[in-house]
Formats: sequence, C-alpha cells, structure tokens
Amino acid sequence: MFRRLSLLATLVLPLGWHPASCEAQEKIVLASGAQGNWETAAAELGRSSGIFRKHGLEVELLWTQGGGETQQAVTSGSADIGIGLGLAAVMSAYTKGAPVRPVANAMTGPDVYWYVPAASPIRSLKDAAGKSMSFSTVGSSTYIAVLGLRKLYNVDLKPVGTGSPAATYTQVMSGQVDIGWAGPPFGMEQLSKGLIRVVVREAELPEFQDQTVRVMISNLKFIEGRGKVLDAFRAAYMETLDWMYSSPDAVKAYTRFSAIPEEIAAQVRDEYFPRKALNLDRLAGVDYAMRDAVEMKFLKEPLTEAQLKEFFAAYAK
Repeated sequence: MFRRLSLLATLVLPLGWHPASCEAQEKIVLASGAQGNWETAAAELGRSSGIFRKHGLEVELLWTQGGGETQQAVTSGSADIGIGLGLAAVMSAYTKGAPVRPVANAMTGPDVYWYVPAASPIRSLKDAAGKSMSFSTVGSSTYIAVLGLRKLYNVDLKPVGTGSPAATYTQVMSGQVDIGWAGPPFGMEQLSKGLIRVVVREAELPEFQDQTVRVMISNLKFIEGRGKVLDAFRAAYMETLDWMYSSPDAVKAYTRFSAIPEEIAAQVRDEYFPRKALNLDRLAGVDYAMRDAVEMKFLKEPLTEAQLKEFFAAYAK
C-alpha cells in the first residue's frame, strides 16, 4: 500500500561536521503529509542540514497525502514517527486499540485556507450549498475543519478527499472540485497573481485559535523499545526549528526545498507560523478536540482522566 508514497531518502552531505557523524547512526523513518509546508519542513531541513545526523540519526522520509495515510504508516510500522496528524483522529485511533500515541505538538493554531478559481461564483461558504469542498484525507485536521466549517455556516456542502495541496489544486482548476484546501506556502503565488481567491480560513473556527490541531505520533513499539532514539529525534527537531527561525541559511534551504521565491518563504514563516505554534511541548484545547471528536463521531464519548493520562504518557517528555 505504501509503495505509492513519495519516498525522499537520498542522503546529502551535511552543511556542518560534528563528531557524531563518524559514529553509528540510528535509522528512523518519518512520515508526513503537506510536503513543502513550513510546518513540516523541519523533517527535511533537519536531515539535509546535518542536524539530525549530528544527533546520531539517519532519517528516511515518506511523504504522504495527509494525516490519514501518515497514521496508517505509523500504525503498521512502516514509519517510526508521523508528523502533522489531527489530534481528534489520533484519539479515535487510540480508543479503537491502535498502537499509536502522540509524542509532540506539530501545530497549535490555524493556518489552512480554502480557495476557488478567480472566476468562480462562490464568494463565501454561504454560496457553497451543494458544492464540493476538499480536505486531504479522512482523519486529518483538514477533514475535521471542513466538518466544523460546514456546521458553522450551516451549509449543505459535500466534503471530498483530494490529497495533497498540489493534487487538490489540479482538481480545483480542472473543475473536478469546487473549493480547494491549502496551507502556506502553497497557493501564495497563485493568490498574488489573482488566479485563485480565498473563501474561508481555518481561523474562522473559534476553537482552533489556541488548539493543538496537529500532533506527532509514534508506534508504541518504538516508544517503549527506542525511547532514547525518540528523545534524540525531539532534540534534533527542536534544534532544527531554532535554526529555521534564526538563520537566513534556513530560509534559503526552505526555498530550495519548497521551490518558492525566497521573499515568499520568509513571509510564510513570519506571518503564518509563529515559532511558539510549533513548540514540541505545547498542548492546548484538548477539551475542544474531544468535543469535536464526539460531535463528528470520531469518539463515542470524551476520554476519561485515566485514558488521557495513558494517551499523553509519552508526550514531549
């Protein structure tokens, strides 16, 4: 099943040298959706810059079509760590016995938007009755947001899974889907050129304002058997984030990775992704996430205190 995932595993020489480079490296596999997004870019930039290797890690990346595929990869053991999964969906998997647990925050607060072609008659979701509105995969944060926006605007729209932002754009511009989803930097150039228009943002959902909307997860086998490697991953990821917010070299590296102009790359970082939103130990809005999960049938009922303690036992330790 996972043969179709885009594999980015080619090793490059690190920008800097560290004695750990000469030591045996622990191999780990990371799975993540939203390739090219600033939020998930630390996985690639930490690898290509040599920061992960400095911490004794040899990283292989699997780019997925969204949170649903990422969770499946970690559940099956095809990946050790998954990045960018909707918290409510992970809770649902936990109650069904899936051997996965959240291990860190990936994103707190809203960043996703939905758009239409410039010529579309849709000006807002009030005009979207009977129209199709995209999300990445079932179980992703974009899926939960679409359901939440449908309820907020009380409009009978049709949620449709369209995969990655790039795949979604193709479907929207070819008329297969009415409203597409994206997260910066994707779509920024198209917006500036007037090719597309934003019709709604994730930020319009009040409960998303200070909610941990996406987390990182790991398989219980990895958590229990390779705890020191998980600690090394978190340390390397945090160092990568610090570098991404402090060094012009990081912006240049992100520009090469995402294939967007450097000025847009800096804008994306500074306007859409405040550093604190990506802090690995940040956890907020759990009650809202559980409420959403119950309303959207992800959970039959909120997790108990005992369940929450077990669920978050490995979170950003």
